[in-house]
Amino acid sequence: MIQEKIETFEKVVMRDYGNIAGIVVLKDGETLYEHYFNECTANSRIHVYSVTKSIISILIGIAMDKGYIKDLDQKVLDFFPEYKIKKREKTIQNITLRNLLTMTAPYKYKFNPYIKYFTSDNWVKFSLDLLGGRGQIGKFRYAPLIGPDIMSGILGRATGQSVISFAQENLFAPLGIVVEKNIIFHSKEEQLAFNQATNISGWVADPMGVNTAGWGLTLSPIDMAKLGQLYLNHGIWNGKQIVSEKWINESTKEHSRWEGQNLSYGYLWWIDKDGFAAMGDGGNTIYVNTKKNMVVAIASLFRPKVKDRMEFILKYIEPLFDN
Repeated sequence: MIQEKIETFEKVVMRDYGNIAGIVVLKDGETLYEHYFNECTANSRIHVYSVTKSIISILIGIAMDKGYIKDLDQKVLDFFPEYKIKKREKTIQNITLRNLLTMTAPYKYKFNPYIKYFTSDNWVKFSLDLLGGRGQIGKFRYAPLIGPDIMSGILGRATGQSVISFAQENLFAPLGIVVEKNIIFHSKEEQLAFNQATNISGWVADPMGVNTAGWGLTLSPIDMAKLGQLYLNHGIWNGKQIVSEKWINESTKEHSRWEGQNLSYGYLWWIDKDGFAAMGDGGNTIYVNTKKNMVVAIASLFRPKVKDRMEFILKYIEPLFDN
C-alpha cells in the first residue's frame, strides 16, 4: 500500500514539480524517504539560492557562541571602521546586525541593481553603499541578493577567517558536509552555467574572496536534511554541541513580519505555526516541523515561478510520511 502511494506521489512530482532534483524526509532522526529526479544522485550538488541565508544565520549563531560577535545590537558600521559615510547619511549609522538578520534594514535601491552588483569587485562595499537612505529602520524589507553580503563581511571581520573556512571548521565538517572551494565567476556565462550545474561543490565568492550570504552555496539534499536535523536536535550532532540551543530558539521565532505576504521571519529563517524553513529560489527548501519531529529537504534546479513548496510539503509529503 505504501509503495503504491509513493509511486503516485512521485508521479505528482514529475508532473507538477518537474524541476525537483532530490527529496529527503527524516522523522525522529530516521530517513523515511530519499529519492532523486532529473538524473541527479546523492552526489549531486545544487545551488540552493536563498537557503544560503539560513546557513549564514547558523554561522552567526556559532560566532556568537564562541564570543566573536558580542551583541546583535552592535552597529553594522562598527565592523567596518574604514567605511566612509557619505555626507548627510544618518540612517546607515544606526542599522544593527539584528536589522540585517531580521530583514528590517532599509536600502536605497527600489529595484535590485544586479548588473552593477555582479560587475563590482567588492560586493560587501557595494551593499554598504546601498544600505540606509530614507527608509525606516525596523520595517520589513526582504533583500534577496544585495545587502545580505554585509553579514559575510561581518563574519569575516569578527572571526578572522573566510566564511567558507569558518563554516568548514565549525559546521560542515562536524556534520560530514563537503563544501570544497570558493567559486569566483569570470564571466556571465560562468555564472549562468553554475546556476544549472549539479556537480560543483563550493560557495560563490566575490573577487575579494568574500563568500555570498544571500545565495551561492551548493548542497546535496542529504546535506540540507542534516542541517535541518541539527536544529531539530537542539544544535547537537554526534554528542557535540555545534550551535547553542539558545541561538536556535531565538533565531527560529518571529522577530519581524512581511505584512504584504503575511509571513513571519526569524533570524534568516521563515517561521510558521509548526516550525520553520529555509527557502530558496526555484523551490529549494529545508523545512523543520518541530511538532512532528520531521525534516523535509528539497533541492531544486532553477526554474522561475515554480509551485509553492510549502503547499507541496503540507499537502503531499507530511500526510504520506507522518505515520
